[in-house]
Amino acid sequence: MIDAGKAYNAANKQFVSGIRELAQQSTKDEVIEHHLLFLSLQILFDQAQRSIKIQLQTFVKDDIRKFKEAKKQFDKVSEEKEAALIKNAQAPRNKQHEVEEATNILTATRYDLFSELQPLMKLLGGQVQDFSNDDTKLEYNVDADNGIAMEGYLFKRASNAFKTWNRRWFSIQNNQLVYQKKFKDNPTVVVEDLRLCTVKHCEDVERRFCFEVVSPTKSCMMQADSEKLRQAWIKAVQNSIATAFRDKGDEGEKLDRKSSTSTGSLDSGGEPKERSLKGESALQKVLAIPGNTCCCDCGQPDPRWASINLGITLCIQCSGIHRSLGVHFSKVRSLTLDTWEPELLKLMCELGNGVINQIYEARREELGARKPQPGDPRHEVEAYIKAKYVDRRFVRRPSDEELRNKVVSLSKQEKRLSSSSEHLPPRPPPPTPKLRPGQLIQIVFLSSHFSDAAESPPMAMPATLPPPSPCKEVVFYEPKEYSSGLQLYWAACARSLPDMSEALAHGAEVNWVNTEDDKRTPLIMAVQGGSLVTCEFLLQNAANVNQQDAQGRGPLHHATMLGHTGQVCLFLKRGANQNAADIDEKTPLTIAVDAANADIVTLLRLAKMNEEMREAEGPYSQSGDETYQDIFQDFTHMASNDPDKLNRYQQYDPQRP
Repeated sequence: MIDAGKAYNAANKQFVSGIRELAQQSTKDEVIEHHLLFLSLQILFDQAQRSIKIQLQTFVKDDIRKFKEAKKQFDKVSEEKEAALIKNAQAPRNKQHEVEEATNILTATRYDLFSELQPLMKLLGGQVQDFSNDDTKLEYNVDADNGIAMEGYLFKRASNAFKTWNRRWFSIQNNQLVYQKKFKDNPTVVVEDLRLCTVKHCEDVERRFCFEVVSPTKSCMMQADSEKLRQAWIKAVQNSIATAFRDKGDEGEKLDRKSSTSTGSLDSGGEPKERSLKGESALQKVLAIPGNTCCCDCGQPDPRWASINLGITLCIQCSGIHRSLGVHFSKVRSLTLDTWEPELLKLMCELGNGVINQIYEARREELGARKPQPGDPRHEVEAYIKAKYVDRRFVRRPSDEELRNKVVSLSKQEKRLSSSSEHLPPRPPPPTPKLRPGQLIQIVFLSSHFSDAAESPPMAMPATLPPPSPCKEVVFYEPKEYSSGLQLYWAACARSLPDMSEALAHGAEVNWVNTEDDKRTPLIMAVQGGSLVTCEFLLQNAANVNQQDAQGRGPLHHATMLGHTGQVCLFLKRGANQNAADIDEKTPLTIAVDAANADIVTLLRLAKMNEEMREAEGPYSQSGDETYQDIFQDFTHMASNDPDKLNRYQQYDPQRP
């Protein structure tokens, strides 16, 4: 058809040119010349009318009308499909009938949307398997011409208080995860560098097909339209992370430099958050520890990452390897992008690369193992790190005599610290105040922050207070057997983090139970020792915050009885069960009320009220109350930086009326 059209146009052009030439030959006869020129113009006009005007009129009258009708129908079905997608996404996983109903509606709307294309789809035959099926074939293509390795629609959970879900167009491009609300909008960056992220399935939310991309600064919850699509996106993110690490080259160094100069970070809500501490920053404080100015595993200068349960600093490559080991071996944080709690920062400052390498590399030279250097291939560094922390191949095992001497030394060290003026010993119960008959002691709570304060009247106690349950005195005895668990037990009481790290490296169980001492655990002994940092170290290494001793008392009970407000705050933040009762049927709140400790009573009441708020918001709520978080943050900073301010017993004056 095209060739015939070209031949026609060429012949027609030649014919018109011939008429014009004939007109030029008839210049002597004006009548003939005039009519020949008019004839050529008439032919051109007729051609234009036939080729343009008639077709244009047909297009305006018929084709555009059909197009408008088709567009109207398409928009209608598209809106129905969008509504069906939203309903399908909202279908709870535990209500099968709602899931089936939403799936059937979605399938029907997809069929309506593509019904006009059905003849073409049938013609394509084997090239298209099932156009009504949403399980689109998605592949991760790192070498895509447009730089977009993968793209598609996902539901994204907002970070606001309502946790709303919105459908957005997501894409993985240039090692970033971005999304667009509308086609012409500039992409919004969710994750700036996928190397710093991990991706995981989410089965603890009500919706199906959810997954979460977690970075050091925030997390993003997303939902695919089907299980197949969810798996495709998770695989795409994982492939992007692996590809970025393989191709990191100089970009990793640039990222380290960039992170070191940044001054703000984002929390899970996406808002800027000040991370600098009073005085020096977290980076400056941690790097000031001897040995911390170079990566603990490969020696790369200026590390910007840390393993908080080991207490070491890492370069970006080694931090990625540590993250791949799993959190039961290493928990990685950024020294520049993350916020640092005071107790966690003190933990880092009490350990460091020098201390940990003395433990985990004690036999490296003896075994002839080569320590990696900056720039070594990733697989060599990864093999070394696994041998060092997972297999613990270079740890020196102590003899029975060395272990015995270590345990005895730690028990004596605990006694010296207990009598030292630098250590605040467990505070005794307050003397019974002299009160007039009928006089009551009122404990005022910080309930004015909550809307239901009027329903929470202040608690009243009798004038004569019973003494709090006494805590067992820490006494060393000759055990039947010496073990790394016993070393961890006494090191926790002696507040010696290096000895605790050594015990864990020797295979000590962090929740080891001393059956010869009321089934106490290292975490309970850390409470007895009065150190907030020691408790933080054990919790970072997976200590059970609710494990009880033979008296039915958990760490929260012991911290309450001793009046250690900072530890109470720490345990409540870590999910300690304050409803648990000991064999005397006393809960931590009962103990705190008996001891007239207003700080701890306030914390326990606030934690209980916050828990009730979260339950009222629904089983999948994670927000709670912001006032509760702010107050706990204040208590945490005070316990870490100004512990004397929490010694209410020392401020108590029994002679005051």
